[in-house]
Amino acid sequence: MTTVSHSRSLLDWYDRHARRLPWRVSPQDRNLGEVPDPYRIWLSEVMLQQTTVAAVKDYFEKFIRLWPAVEDLAKADEQDVMKAWAGLGYYSRARNLKKCAETVAREHDGRFPETEDALMGLPGIGPYTAAAIATIAFDRHAAVVDGNVERVLSRMFLIETPLPEAKPEIRAWMGELTPHARPGDFAQAVMDLGATICTPRRPACGLCPWRENCAAQPANVAETLPRKAPKKKKPTRFGAAFVAIDEKSGAVLLRRRPPEGLLGGMTEVPGTEWAADFAGEAALDLAPFPADWTRRPGEVKHTFTHFHLRLAVYRADLTLARPPEGGWWSARTELRDEALPTVMRKVLAMALAADQGS
Repeated sequence: MTTVSHSRSLLDWYDRHARRLPWRVSPQDRNLGEVPDPYRIWLSEVMLQQTTVAAVKDYFEKFIRLWPAVEDLAKADEQDVMKAWAGLGYYSRARNLKKCAETVAREHDGRFPETEDALMGLPGIGPYTAAAIATIAFDRHAAVVDGNVERVLSRMFLIETPLPEAKPEIRAWMGELTPHARPGDFAQAVMDLGATICTPRRPACGLCPWRENCAAQPANVAETLPRKAPKKKKPTRFGAAFVAIDEKSGAVLLRRRPPEGLLGGMTEVPGTEWAADFAGEAALDLAPFPADWTRRPGEVKHTFTHFHLRLAVYRADLTLARPPEGGWWSARTELRDEALPTVMRKVLAMALAADQGS
């Protein structure tokens, strides 16, 4: 089968089985003249990095309700953006999202550039995201390669070179397969094939439109592909978190992390630095201020991209005339709307567990 035939057979399948996604224009609607909104494509692609479609849908719909157009997001308060993003992880994406929206509104009159090169000049947009926007939003020919595409093409062409070394070969195949007509639909079709048929475990090969030309299926090695280089062991860092509770109102003392670095600009409870050689017995010496700090049973465990984290959690119920500089009291009913990353929500859950049912 030629690459043209490959493309045609997959697009025929996509026309019948395309997933319904809130940022996508379906093949049927495309035929009726509807075109993709570059703002929605950009927003969804940034959100989908290192995250699943299921996890992203609610966040995407929340952002669209709050900021329907890129100009709206550009005008938004950065802390409101961080609050809306809280829980999605990789928080530098949220900061770059705001910067990118401002750049598009200010320097491009609210219109996203159409080429990969121009898109890569925007904050937070790398080669993959640029290719995805150019192809899906503007029907430019580009090789869009995400995790689903890597899996499908590794199996299709029996690419046994481990990732990430195999990326150039996979990208070359995707570039060759992508047709000049409907390249955006084709990119989404390969993604859908990987998400629904050519899954990591137990791929439904009998339903695959490419099964007759897949090299991995007759060799019975589909589930072993793509191969991946062994992961390096992640180090573990330790630290302590201090949850101060106002005795009268039950409000929690919060502060904002520095704008740059891990979890930059997000909200947290006061705490120590996180280090491999953190001395747990000295934690109370590092408390943000003197108080009757009591350690909660257990510890909070969380994993970031490059390390594991284990936090001891201390709580103190007290009355302060005013919060420390840079901090504020947040009512319990407002905690859900704070820009708290997942690790801090775990800390608060442990610290406030004793209050449940009281």
